[in-house]
Amino acid sequence: MTRVNKLWPLLTATHRYDKSLSTRGTGHGHIIQAPILAYLIETSNGRILFDVGCDYAKIADAKLRAQYYDPTTFAFGAPEMSEAQRLPNHLAGMGLTPADIDVVFLSHLHFDHAGGLCDVCGKEVHVQRDEIVAARTGLDNAYFADDFKGDLPWKIKQGEYELVPGVRAISTPGHTAGHMSLWVELPRGAPVVLCGDAADLKENLEYEIAPGLCWNDDSALAIDSIRKLKQVAKEGQATLWPNHDMAFYETLKRFPSFHE
Repeated sequence: MTRVNKLWPLLTATHRYDKSLSTRGTGHGHIIQAPILAYLIETSNGRILFDVGCDYAKIADAKLRAQYYDPTTFAFGAPEMSEAQRLPNHLAGMGLTPADIDVVFLSHLHFDHAGGLCDVCGKEVHVQRDEIVAARTGLDNAYFADDFKGDLPWKIKQGEYELVPGVRAISTPGHTAGHMSLWVELPRGAPVVLCGDAADLKENLEYEIAPGLCWNDDSALAIDSIRKLKQVAKEGQATLWPNHDMAFYETLKRFPSFHE
């Protein structure tokens, strides 16, 4: 039986960029506004935070923004992020602090998913071994090395596993080497699969289009992961939640409402 009680989507920032960054080989010249999301999962065993968004300082401070979002590598600039969108402020709206988070589960270590580690203090930070090894190679500009350095309470994992009954990590490499999605079995509604960047948009799922950025340019591996997610959803009668789709995000419940 699932131990999940509630699920909240948290809008941590937005980013305007060329759609081809989400849909490989298509969408060139079409600028989209993409949400950067985290999710708070309340369970009977504690609270799980899925992804943590960006490091606010690297966006708000002009010198840091110029350093980290250099237009020679980030043609579309930094995301738009307000002080109110920082995770501690989202949590405060729920009567919580970062100390109330028990586990931080990172889908991957790109700047818009791991940068906010500086704002939370989970008792454990789950990441795949393949992911952290790849992130430390310096071969992908979307990894900001200082986002995940230091004495963090890492829980390095390999492969799929159950976090608590009703919450299960699903291996979905392709966008990055150790990318993971998350199965969340709600107490009342259909199960949800948080796709992470295995599927930015509904279009990635519907038409089996790889993300624009794939580790080692392995788009076939990314498409395999999309097909795997669709099969998992079919077998478990679950709903797939794409990660950077504004139209989809606008259909979700907002605090103080929640999914259950």
